[in-house]
Amino acid sequence: MKKFDINEDPHRRYNPLINEWVLVSPHRAKRPWQGQKETVSTTVLPEYDPNCYLCAGNVRANGEVNPDYENSYVFENDFAALKQEPIDFEKPNENSFFNAQPERGISRVVCFSPKHNLTLPEMQTEGIVDIIHTWQKEFTTLGSVDYINYVQIFENKGSVMGCSNPHPHGQIWAQSSLPTEVAKTQENLKAYFDTHGTNLLHDYLQEELKVKERIVVENDHFAALVPFWAVWPFETMIISKRHITKITDFTDEEVAAFATVLKQLTIKYDNLFETSFPYSSGIHQAPTDGEEHPEWQFHMHFYPPLLRSATVKKFMVGYEMMGESQRDITAEKSAQMLRDLSDVHYKTSSL
Repeated sequence: MKKFDINEDPHRRYNPLINEWVLVSPHRAKRPWQGQKETVSTTVLPEYDPNCYLCAGNVRANGEVNPDYENSYVFENDFAALKQEPIDFEKPNENSFFNAQPERGISRVVCFSPKHNLTLPEMQTEGIVDIIHTWQKEFTTLGSVDYINYVQIFENKGSVMGCSNPHPHGQIWAQSSLPTEVAKTQENLKAYFDTHGTNLLHDYLQEELKVKERIVVENDHFAALVPFWAVWPFETMIISKRHITKITDFTDEEVAAFATVLKQLTIKYDNLFETSFPYSSGIHQAPTDGEEHPEWQFHMHFYPPLLRSATVKKFMVGYEMMGESQRDITAEKSAQMLRDLSDVHYKTSSL
């Protein structure tokens, strides 16, 4: 009988954060590709776009004028997914098939820079530090609202990820309920903490730092790695080395270190296929329900869709929609590919 080879043989990997499995089929990475290809945008963006509703000094959809901001800038989303007004609601029968309940919350937009043509990897580290400070302020402000129990900070980068405006920006949705993915993570982190008396992600990171196979970049305070259970081809996660439950726990040194890792990782993404690499990213941290959450460890997910080149995207279809998540390239291989890339952005490497 053939001996199992994790780099060649089909196998499943377990994700302890959400209690789910992913099917890994490394032998399929060798198959020829004749499927969907994306069109790569070759548009050179201006530093300022008079028609962009996020640029400084421009008018937004609701008629308000953006100030002449110089760093990051936050405003209430003009097309908010959540509303702040309380709603009178009578809870339906729990056994009903038509169970719905109102969700109250706040949606904000965070412009990263007044420069329309920048992305995180092309910004100076000082500019990313300013964004982190803005995230900290918003987490504190929104988390102190009495009905807000979770603050989700995220970014959709690239039109392929549904981003409707190329101006560098992210969003913050704060709401009264724990979102589904956060709730699953909360349940598993709490179960691990109650069983072991230690933190799941902190313990996991210690093991990753020993083997180094899936580490992409690291410094004294943070490590960016491809999770053992990654679903997307070049999925990564940034984890704090110190036990930190939320972004407001950072020291000044940790803010600077987090900014450095963000820049290094996103540069490697862009360098991989020499394109502005699309992704959805988001910070996962402790709820803002007023309770202590020692089971949480600050981390940030990156879910990029690109598979083989700047034009080939992975789709979640067929087996993945009906069965479970599946990937071809192993986490170890994608980590090596990212790790071996330069920390100098490809646009500036020849200057």
